[in-house]
Amino acid sequence: MNAKQRLSNWIHKTAELCQPEKIIYWHGTDQEYHELLEEMVKDKKAIRLNQELRPGCFLFRSDPDDVARVENRTFISTTLQRDAGPTNNWISPKVLKPKMLKLYKGSMKGRTMYVIPYSMGPIGSKFSKIGVELTDSPYVTVHMHIMTRTGDKVYDLINQGQDFVKCLHSVGYPLENNQHDVSWPSAPIEQKYIAHFPEENMIWSYGSGYGGNALLGKKCFALRIASYQARNEGWLAEHMLILKLTSPDNKVRYVTGAFPSACGKTNLAMINPSLPGWKAETLGDDIAWLRFTKEGYLRAINPENGFFGVAPGTSYATNPNAMKTIQHDTLFTNVALTDEGDVWWNDMTPEPPSHLIDWLGNDWTPSCSEPAAHPNSRFTSPITNNPITAEEFEDPDGVPISAILFGGRRPNTIPLIHQSFSFQHGVFLGSIMGSEITKAVISSEYGRVRRDPFAMLPFIGYNIGDYVKHWLAIGRMGDPEKLPKIFYINWFKKENGKYLWPGFGENSRILKWVLDRCDNLVDATVSPIGYLPKMEDLDRNSLNITEENFNKLFLIDKSLWSQEIDLIEEHYKIYGDSLPKEMRDELDGLEKRLLLQ
Repeated sequence: MNAKQRLSNWIHKTAELCQPEKIIYWHGTDQEYHELLEEMVKDKKAIRLNQELRPGCFLFRSDPDDVARVENRTFISTTLQRDAGPTNNWISPKVLKPKMLKLYKGSMKGRTMYVIPYSMGPIGSKFSKIGVELTDSPYVTVHMHIMTRTGDKVYDLINQGQDFVKCLHSVGYPLENNQHDVSWPSAPIEQKYIAHFPEENMIWSYGSGYGGNALLGKKCFALRIASYQARNEGWLAEHMLILKLTSPDNKVRYVTGAFPSACGKTNLAMINPSLPGWKAETLGDDIAWLRFTKEGYLRAINPENGFFGVAPGTSYATNPNAMKTIQHDTLFTNVALTDEGDVWWNDMTPEPPSHLIDWLGNDWTPSCSEPAAHPNSRFTSPITNNPITAEEFEDPDGVPISAILFGGRRPNTIPLIHQSFSFQHGVFLGSIMGSEITKAVISSEYGRVRRDPFAMLPFIGYNIGDYVKHWLAIGRMGDPEKLPKIFYINWFKKENGKYLWPGFGENSRILKWVLDRCDNLVDATVSPIGYLPKMEDLDRNSLNITEENFNKLFLIDKSLWSQEIDLIEEHYKIYGDSLPKEMRDELDGLEKRLLLQ
């Protein structure tokens, strides 16, 4: 059976199972997109914003119980539990499929089933993969239209025989006998399932309409399924930004960066360099797929076509390019509504408006104890809206990567920047990355380091030990002279509760040193943890920071690193017997070097 027949049969069988009222095949046109948005406004499922202030923009409000990814209801369903590994929730396909098929039966009654063909990456690129999502959610449909490349060109690839990932989604809210619909249909938490069947190239999602659970091209395909495909095919699917940097002498370099949540990944992807003559352009803020070329270089594409960004904390002070991006043709979810028909969220402006309609649809004033916008409220915007999107974004061959950045939010221990001794040592740095929990997040765990290896802990589609082994195998596949250099960054070191490093545009100073190291233009100081910058090699012209504080940013405290080794030992226990020997060797090497310091 060819791909076209498989698609037709699958759609037919799904329709028989889910029983939608009608089926709409999505062709990827702007006319379809705008007509569906108008329909949602008419059905009171979307709010049209003030078109003079934000042309082409709309606001959605979710059910209060459906506001984020549901990790405890997210599963990797493989034949053997070992293949899912210790960091994933696992259920056997023999158990999970009957449960979900029972839920899917009649789940689309009274609704439209949208058939959305989409490409992750430029259509037709050898880097790209394609999928088809069947969904009964118009919210998902318009968001997939922004976040992926949808439409007839993908149908053409399927007709030519290209395989595709089968993605089935239902909000789990059938309408019986002309039952009145709600503005945000979803199912109770115990019925929510976000299930991945990597051995079958398939994703099933039920019960949630939220982006990370329902936009199946995003984390589900682009990371969980793609990481499994990448392991089998010899490439990398990573939770990484891609940034283009051009020096004053017009030399172009590209870097990727993986950081846990709340560590400034989107801000770095849209950085405005403070260094004179430097230029930064965005290729992606969230996901990178990396493959070797015949020339032996790792090249990367961003498989997505838009931004699905966290709104709170985004402002002209923190990320002016993001603010320009969302000025038009953007969809907002769970932000506040101003009296003028515009949007607002926490820290968007120095002072909040005197009156808002909050994300729950209630009146809000600054005296209210709860935030006006949900902490995980979102904006969804085409990447072409970004004023600094790089022209190479649509390059089917991707861009050559010079450096890979890892990092986390650590108030102490980790210096501002250090470089790995080797690619293997860089894999070690990626395997131990994490952020320290603050009182604002989980007070009972204040001060604990939450490890998030490669910023991929929730997104690895198979055994974490095999994932690290795959990174090591990638290092062995490449010419050491052509492999990207690996660095570890920590913008968040503190002294007496205050950040020592100003961050934002000043981060360009560190990026310059990274590129200088990639080009072998500067030497470095050998430390127990890696290569540190020589102070004279960092551009500090007009930098508003004292010499004392600058030196503290690079301090290696032996006692803190001794504690860090104990924390890494504890973290490595989750791997069980799947921890690669090379990681144990790197940890032992770190301990020995610290003893000799």
